Amino acid sequence: MTVENIDVSAAVEKIKSLLKEEKNLSPSFKASVELLILVVSLLTNRLGRNSRNSSLPPSQDPHRKKKIKSKGDKRKPGGQKGHKGSTLEKINNPHRIEEIN
Repeated sequence: MTVENIDVSAAVEKIKSLLKEEKNLSPSFKASVELLILVVSLLTNRLGRNSRNSSLPPSQDPHRKKKIKSKGDKRKPGGQKGHKGSTLEKINNPHRIEEIN
């Protein structure tokens, strides 16, 4: 995986090979470095995820391609021509008024 022109996979493999060659490292330091390598690998693998290759829903995918409405779209909002609407009309003197909070 490449992040900002850095090949992370190659760097991780190089560090692993250098750790194997080094004999004078303390076991706790070696374990700490191996743990850090694991964390870096897991985080870089997460960068490549999207809604197509994970269980992430498309609405929460930050890298999805958003649809752009074309400027030549001639459709107008509303129902089909000739369809009688069902919008409530205003009444001048209503029988009761309910206040909604």
